[in-house]
Amino acid sequence: MRYLAPLFLVAALAAPLAAAPKLANVIAAAVADPARPAEGRAADPLRKPTETLAFSGVKPGMIVGEFYPGGGYFTRMISGVVGPKGHVYGLENQGWKGAVKANQDLFKECPKCTNVSMDAQPFGTVKFPKPLDLAWVTQNYHDLKIAEYGKVDTVAFDRAVFKALKPGGTYFILDHQGPAGMTDEQIAKMHRINRDVVVREVTSVGFKLVAEGNFLRRPGDDHTKSIFDKSIQGHTDQYALKFIKPRR
Repeated sequence: MRYLAPLFLVAALAAPLAAAPKLANVIAAAVADPARPAEGRAADPLRKPTETLAFSGVKPGMIVGEFYPGGGYFTRMISGVVGPKGHVYGLENQGWKGAVKANQDLFKECPKCTNVSMDAQPFGTVKFPKPLDLAWVTQNYHDLKIAEYGKVDTVAFDRAVFKALKPGGTYFILDHQGPAGMTDEQIAKMHRINRDVVVREVTSVGFKLVAEGNFLRRPGDDHTKSIFDKSIQGHTDQYALKFIKPRR
């Protein structure tokens, strides 16, 4: 029997390696889905959805809460990854009428998205029907600082996300890098937020920062310009942060 132990160890070590290509194939299929709108596919070289999905940790069977889907660029792909045993709960700012309509139109354009639900609530609301495996915020955390969209206490928002996640769940945030010491007025003007501010706020409520992705880092970006400035639009320096809710 003592000779079996090494065999069991090899099998245990090999299992994650065997699973990795399978997940990579699921993500690749979701990104390559020919039913995705041409406009979304055209944005892929700049938004890097394959790298984003892989870094976020999304997997088949997960319950995902996606904040501010904005018409569903990522929603369609997350839906494809989580599959029929998972679900995506999109939560939009009810004040963004165009985004609310675009999210509803998603179901006309994506008949396969039967594992997606959309809701619109006052900005900063954290309300999901089930505990989440993954909370997703891409390019919108900075918006929570913009009073015009609705006054939000971002630390209270993070605390609510913490409560909404299962123990061990992931809080994924991707946003445009801004200079240090930004005021809320500057955030509203440039639509950026400094990475260190996000980390400080999120970890203050109990999350642990476990990984940082550099796949959208662009050193040539001028952090003092608005993300809509034509000289850098679509080519901004962005960070990806993965936080975990401790199991204890």
